[in-house]
Amino acid sequence: MTRGGRKARLAKRAAKPAIDPCPPGQVGGAYKPLSNADLQDIFQTALRLLEHLGLGEVPDRLMADLVGAGAIDNNAGRVLIPAGLATQAIKNAVKTFVLHGRDPARSIEVGGKRVHFGTGGAAVQTLDLDTQCYRPATLADLHDFTRLQDTLQNVSWYTRCCIATDVPDIYDLDVNTAYALLANTTKPTATAFTVAAHVAPIVEMLDIAAGGPGAFAKRPFMKAHISPIISPMRFGEDAVDVAYECIKHNIPISCITAAQAGATAPATLAGFLAQSLAETLASLVMVHAIQPGFPMVFSNWPLVIDLRTGAFSGGSGETAVLNAASAQLSNWLGLPSGVACSMTDAKAIDAQYGMEKGLTSLAAALAGGNLIYESAGMTASLLGASFEAFVLDDEMHSHTYRVLRVLRVLRVLRGIEVNADNLGYDAIVEAVLGEGHFLGGQHTYAAMERDYFYPTLADRDEPRTWAANGGKDAWAVAHDKVREVLRSHYPTYLTATQKAAIKKRFNILHD
Repeated sequence: MTRGGRKARLAKRAAKPAIDPCPPGQVGGAYKPLSNADLQDIFQTALRLLEHLGLGEVPDRLMADLVGAGAIDNNAGRVLIPAGLATQAIKNAVKTFVLHGRDPARSIEVGGKRVHFGTGGAAVQTLDLDTQCYRPATLADLHDFTRLQDTLQNVSWYTRCCIATDVPDIYDLDVNTAYALLANTTKPTATAFTVAAHVAPIVEMLDIAAGGPGAFAKRPFMKAHISPIISPMRFGEDAVDVAYECIKHNIPISCITAAQAGATAPATLAGFLAQSLAETLASLVMVHAIQPGFPMVFSNWPLVIDLRTGAFSGGSGETAVLNAASAQLSNWLGLPSGVACSMTDAKAIDAQYGMEKGLTSLAAALAGGNLIYESAGMTASLLGASFEAFVLDDEMHSHTYRVLRVLRVLRVLRGIEVNADNLGYDAIVEAVLGEGHFLGGQHTYAAMERDYFYPTLADRDEPRTWAANGGKDAWAVAHDKVREVLRSHYPTYLTATQKAAIKKRFNILHD
């Protein structure tokens, strides 16, 4: 066998592999923290809560639509949702749908057991690249975060990760947030609308980018994050109004329930899941009453607080198991699921950061969460966002997808994938009778390119080589990567004509 061509092999190894061994969209569902009996008990308790306790503070328009769909006004300020109406809403709900990117090649399918990592959050602080200290987040940061994630393969969709605290006017804030997404990425995106009146004007902006009036609605590439339920068990009028406007303009929605264990939901994990499921089902019934089958991500996000101090605890083991259980419940109901993980409480990129992010994100992925929010860039219990964290989290997700791929093979084939090539009889004979090892064999090269993931950031050198190369820790390596991307990646996803049309219509504060 020829051993030549080392330079070519090294070049091939350094290049992007022809077959990505761990792309986004791997299948989850192997981790099941709840038994079938547990699922039934939680679901039945949720139905009881909806039917006998119901929801309070129901806006008049929504009350009329809910009653028209089969709900009951108890004339005491609450709407009761019979079990039959809730199960009908589940039956009629869209089970899978395409989350479009402006670039069709970047679109993803939501639902089933496919797992995608993406972003979320509303951080009010940025971990500064120069000072490595937290400071108020700005509109310029949002543009930079968007440019950075545009280059990251394992961030499947992008929601604004920080609030531009230097834009005080809420209309300008919503407009400029949407513009930052339009200008800097063609992935599927998501944003939030402070009030319903902001939806229609921003759709005008999206139409300009999409090609003309009405074009966005035909292929919506931006979804909305809405929290129509305020825990415990009441509607929020402003968010409900936004939901009506988004459905009117064909903007897919992620209805987010974000109760906090021990504060706005029971401290017991089972009780928390029952209430949170009831609240997210109430959002689904709301959508069903407005327009049956409208695309909605069933975003049941269990959040945890430290009961000793009241501090948010996004990186806890309880957060990991609750969000995994939430994903399992949603999959069991056949609904497109959204959960929130990788929400480290660490302020720096340190051992706590790695432990909490790895634990929570892997649990949610193994449980089959379709869209895993907050999974890149977030630090400091969602109060902060970090550029370095974005690139480190992206690589972490590659490893997670690799785990999912292996488990998928194990689950489907009931064991290790076995075939004549993988058994390697000829390779074993050749190694034993030849050089006594497998390092140079074609069988090894084929497996190396096909089956293994090679990180670009994590260091695997021996200590002397690592020291000779500068002895950089993960934060320093990620910092250099961020600098490289932000120095060179200035995408032109909007034409000059589109930019001019948008700037003529809106007060764009950063380009």
